[in-house]
Amino acid sequence: MTTTDETQTARPAGRPRSARAEKAIIDATLDLIGESSGLGELSIEAIAARAGVGKTTIYRRWSNKEDLLVDALATLKSPLPSLRGGSVREDLVAYVEVFQRDACDASKRCVMNIAMNEAERHPRLVERIRQVTIEPRRAAIAALLRRGMATGELRADIDPLIAMATLIGTAMWYVRSEGAAEVSRELAERVVDQLLAGIAPAGAVNAGAVKPER
Repeated sequence: MTTTDETQTARPAGRPRSARAEKAIIDATLDLIGESSGLGELSIEAIAARAGVGKTTIYRRWSNKEDLLVDALATLKSPLPSLRGGSVREDLVAYVEVFQRDACDASKRCVMNIAMNEAERHPRLVERIRQVTIEPRRAAIAALLRRGMATGELRADIDPLIAMATLIGTAMWYVRSEGAAEVSRELAERVVDQLLAGIAPAGAVNAGAVKPER
């Protein structure tokens, strides 16, 4: 007699995914983006050949090339750390260290720049890439800045978007212009403290730290 246990999780149909194959496909996609002059030149055939897999292996995981490109480019962004919540300054420094890490990787910059420069030819694709790779970071930073405004660590009248652009732009520009090869907490602290000098309440910045009001 056959019984059914509705509490058990059914196994998905088909063969289990191979993590090794997926990594090979993602790596091949990023390599080909870096070697091409545009996203339009890429093909599933070329990606499959570079990865050493069949086209069907790719299509079992991604329904089309656009989905694959979005997922591949999303891997270029380091995950944001869990915030300690002790102070806005401390959390901003942690974020800037992540931005530095990505900016120090020349291959990541090259591939992402190619993708972002395709907005005119592939607006829908680039918008999807932005939503997956950029918007989550913007939302996290904006939330952190609003937290600081609510606790009194930051002025209540600041423009979070301008503050965010200043923070990210300064961190990225400095790493690229100075040719930094590794992450520097000292640089992250300098960038954050310079920003806080302009957006913290008068007298709140003391010895490089901003304490929330209790």
